[in-house]
Amino acid sequence: MSDEKKLRGCIGYVFPSNNIYNSVIAAAINAATDDPRFIAISEKELNEVIFEVSVLTKPSVIQIENTEESINKIVIGRDGLLLKSRYGSGLFLPQVPVEQKWNTREYLSNLCQKAGAPSDAWLLDDSKIYTFCSLIFREKLPNSEIFAEKA
Repeated sequence: MSDEKKLRGCIGYVFPSNNIYNSVIAAAINAATDDPRFIAISEKELNEVIFEVSVLTKPSVIQIENTEESINKIVIGRDGLLLKSRYGSGLFLPQVPVEQKWNTREYLSNLCQKAGAPSDAWLLDDSKIYTFCSLIFREKLPNSEIFAEKA
């Protein structure tokens, strides 16, 4: 097994309609088999995959403007972001900008692009930005012990 991490699926629920147990099961199956960005994980691969589950706090809307003081409300590594705009919505978990080495403006711009919006759509009056935190549960190795960390 290579030490290189490759995302193989990522599907979840910001506002699940079921309990956490059933929501995690459904999200795991969907992420492994139905994420259109990836080939479904094969049965053979199950012993090679490190599973990770992020449990999100309730998103809170924040007001940000194109000022450094306003943008500094977002803390890289702590805050996940959800954008709802006229173009669509997009979400990044708190660990994404850390992994991608984005600053806050890059984080916001990429979030807009993920939502199918112009890169500055976060500045539009009818766009809403929400922050949330997440508790991450991850296997140390495939089929091994699980540890938790707060993002």
